[in-house]
Amino acid sequence: MEVVLAESLGMCFGVRDAITLALQAPQGLTVLGELVHNRTVLGRLERAGVRTAAGLDAVVATDRVMITAHGAAQQRITQLRARGLQVEDATCPLVRHAHRSLHRLVEEGFYPVVIGKPDHVEVRGLVDDFAACAVIQSDADLPALKGHAKLGIVSQTTQPLAAVLALVEQIRAAYPNTEVRFIDTVCAPTKERQEAAHRLGHSCPVVIVVGGRHSNNTRQLVQTCAAAGARVYQVEGADDLNPDWLRDASGDWVSRVGLTAGTSTPDEVIRAVHQCLLSMPGRDQFRAAA
Repeated sequence: MEVVLAESLGMCFGVRDAITLALQAPQGLTVLGELVHNRTVLGRLERAGVRTAAGLDAVVATDRVMITAHGAAQQRITQLRARGLQVEDATCPLVRHAHRSLHRLVEEGFYPVVIGKPDHVEVRGLVDDFAACAVIQSDADLPALKGHAKLGIVSQTTQPLAAVLALVEQIRAAYPNTEVRFIDTVCAPTKERQEAAHRLGHSCPVVIVVGGRHSNNTRQLVQTCAAAGARVYQVEGADDLNPDWLRDASGDWVSRVGLTAGTSTPDEVIRAVHQCLLSMPGRDQFRAAA
């Protein structure tokens, strides 16, 4: 039985940079929100003395605070500085691109539309600078766009591109007399991992996806692998693995197991899951795919 690693998986550069910035910061730093949706990384930060607060409105005991890689609205950052706090901004450059794109659309007279999860921290950061804005996830949300002559659309950076493009076309079809402009802000690491996950789901009957329970991009990888035909299980670490997942309906071991991971998953967690798969009791026939 092969354990097949996705061609693109795991932590992206934006998350790595944010973690490095937090770990290198002087003592007395509070991160506003989860820096990453990963318990291993959060534990490492806690041991290093980095505090975590619930969010941008939290009362903090330090005078240095950090914006996570998910970003925040400029007005929120200004409010933090007005409170006398020194702000370290770890916003991912690709999230900044989404912010700049949406602001440019608004400056050109378009009504701002974001494709993504309304309650996600990245989406809140994108829309909080605007008095009015629409956040949509499916065609059921299209009535919210009625009455605008110009719609300017961006996406949460971790949305599957195919789903985003399909929704943009549905918007165009629903409002044929409206000028619709779309800027692709799905980040390159998300696209690469989604494409690799799609191939993995096609080639492996079972796929293990490693990532935090609250990680949007990890959930999207689960959905992509499942849509490609695989039986998919999400784990946060090696301790979550269940050998029964690796059997088919007749009780035999499956021939191939795929392994991928979300963009907030550290390399050491992926390696631990990989090694656990390879060393499960009675699994001497496991071998890593070349």
